[in-house]
Amino acid sequence: MKTKAAVLHDIHKPFEIEELDLDGPREGEVLIRFTAAGLCHSDLHMVDNDLVVRFPIVGGHEGAGIIEDVGPGVTKVKPGDHVVCSFIPNCGTCRYCSTGRQNLCDLGATISEGCMPDGSFRFHRNGEDYGGICMLGTFSERATISQHSMVKVDESLPLETAVLVGCGVPTGWATANYAGGVRAGDTVVVYGVGGIGINAVQGAVHAGALNVVAVDPVPFKREAALKFGATHAFATAGEAQEKLVELTYGQLADQALITVGTVDEEVVTAGFNAVGKGGTVVITGLANPEKLTVHVSGAVMTLFEKTIKGTLFGSANPQYDIVRLLRLYQAGQLKLDELVTRRYTLEQVNEGYQDLRDGKNIRGVIIHDAS
Repeated sequence: MKTKAAVLHDIHKPFEIEELDLDGPREGEVLIRFTAAGLCHSDLHMVDNDLVVRFPIVGGHEGAGIIEDVGPGVTKVKPGDHVVCSFIPNCGTCRYCSTGRQNLCDLGATISEGCMPDGSFRFHRNGEDYGGICMLGTFSERATISQHSMVKVDESLPLETAVLVGCGVPTGWATANYAGGVRAGDTVVVYGVGGIGINAVQGAVHAGALNVVAVDPVPFKREAALKFGATHAFATAGEAQEKLVELTYGQLADQALITVGTVDEEVVTAGFNAVGKGGTVVITGLANPEKLTVHVSGAVMTLFEKTIKGTLFGSANPQYDIVRLLRLYQAGQLKLDELVTRRYTLEQVNEGYQDLRDGKNIRGVIIHDAS
């Protein structure tokens, strides 16, 4: 069949809207009609060459939609089911899935190539294979994806809201609750309050943190952080550091959560200096893999027992945590609707990403044509 999609052909180039040929589902695969797709900063990493991928590639890794067809051997869903996609596929049986670390599933090895685990592609045009970022490509009206790349959700949930728990919400929320291990009474500082950082704020609040200090140069985002539960918000790390000393009587923060769009040495150092004895620095944001962004004193790390760790998906388990977060939303304990700053059509994808660069959005969402 044919499908309209937003495609990247090279670094530093805008998305192009093209009509592609789409293969139907094979063994263990499903055909999904996307209803919504989130505009996540990770797709900009492809544009900026901070995330090396194979071009051409269909963008979008945060998506929700309705199953239209299933291939042989599919047991998780049936046509008509509503699903939220997980940008990390999870097979359930590899070493990592079977030990409760679905975010590290071995199937994730091909997500930057945009192909299926066997190396084959489902998008094509004029004889050329097109990848789908994270084995998805949610900036397409339809896609053929693995049954391991989605989670069935309650049909009563609005998919244009549920879409947010495919990436940004669980990554941020779990950065605080799982990777960061925030506990009641802790003091937490969050660097970068975009689509992931705002949910790190929510996660820290949910865990019972006494102080949640947000750091972001954009006034709109600082205001949003306060509305989502942050106790303080500052434009610079220096201002935040002074407040942390005051709030903790010199003990400093228990966790520093780094959720900026592009991680650099400056923010990692700020986070390292912001935590006190036994403190944890969690790096969730990305940077070009060839850039060395962590340069701190090993002696200080040892003497003060500080920890610096990375996390993917916040160390959450997609099959469990996507549903869990949606239930928290239904119970009024997690804000999702308030995260969406603006909705766009597929043709407005470049405008949406420019708004993201300009700091105008917490989260932008593409609403696909219902046809």
